[in-house]
Amino acid sequence: MNRMENLSSWLKKKDIQGAFIHTKENVFYLSGYFTEPHERVMGLFVFQEADPFLILPKMEVEQAKNAGWSGEIIGYEDHENPFDFIKVAIEEREVSTTRLAIEKETIPLERAEQLKAVTGAETFVRAEEELNQLRLIKDESEIAALQKAAKLADEGVEIGVNALREGVTETEVLAVIEYELKKKGIQGMSFSTMVLFGKKSGEPHGNPGQATLKKGDFVLFDLGVMVDGYCSDITRTFIFQEATEKQKDIYNTVLRAETAALEMSQPGVRIGDLDLKARGLITEAGYGEFFPHRLGHGLGVSVHEFPSMSQANDDLLKEGMVYTIEPGIYVPGVGGVRIEDDVLITADGPVTLTNYPKELTIIP
Repeated sequence: MNRMENLSSWLKKKDIQGAFIHTKENVFYLSGYFTEPHERVMGLFVFQEADPFLILPKMEVEQAKNAGWSGEIIGYEDHENPFDFIKVAIEEREVSTTRLAIEKETIPLERAEQLKAVTGAETFVRAEEELNQLRLIKDESEIAALQKAAKLADEGVEIGVNALREGVTETEVLAVIEYELKKKGIQGMSFSTMVLFGKKSGEPHGNPGQATLKKGDFVLFDLGVMVDGYCSDITRTFIFQEATEKQKDIYNTVLRAETAALEMSQPGVRIGDLDLKARGLITEAGYGEFFPHRLGHGLGVSVHEFPSMSQANDDLLKEGMVYTIEPGIYVPGVGGVRIEDDVLITADGPVTLTNYPKELTIIP
């Protein structure tokens, strides 16, 4: 059963007449067409029995066809109201849409009100949970794309390491990484690349700037790329030229935590227990207050997707899941260490898709 059929089957099961899917990630997952619509209306309508259709700006119609979408495509020009076209398309299908599934978390209120007016929807049903479940288990083609993206993420770290020299700025190194990766044909970066030196490495979501590299600095790279619509996400941390015992202790503690969580990654294991395992080791080492975030997140079409690798998650790991493991310690005035890998669960256990070396490395 293909992805569209799976969604239609869910609509029947829940007695929902149709679904309007508008986020670029879920439209891509279901239709094969990826675009950034900006402020324009773009979305996919799916029904229990009637034919689906894509609504998008007219200038993108040919791109959607070339991406492999064989269903109806309705294109509109900028001076036209796309909801007028939606109303006609639904009327032509002679379907009731009193119960309509939508992505409630992200649809703007005004757009939801327009949708209700033209579809006659009396009830909006959350589509997120079902879409998350559909995307949770990756098939062979998805895994192949994730493997390619992960390999290029490894190469991105290597590029960054080779660009390090005393006095270079964070943004200079960042620019080299992205330039060289784009030369390799990536679709784009999967999020804003992080290159952080020294004390700034202690900011889990720090912003690269004009900080210059000095002897004894931590160097943190957090980057990912998109390939064939799928994302990677890797973090590696290094020390430049000379390391203190405190830096070594922080690094090796994070590495032990990451390794332990990776080894626990087996089908049937409670997701929250991975977080608790890593967090316990970091706490035992005296750094518990300096690990402020969850262990990781799901990975696929989105760089952050279901499941959340939080200690509160009671779901069990299943074969075909892909997620990150990324414990960290961030000490004010000292700096931080994060080590992150992309992990695929198989019947035989975990497979790390990212494979750049993780041993403590002091860059000469």
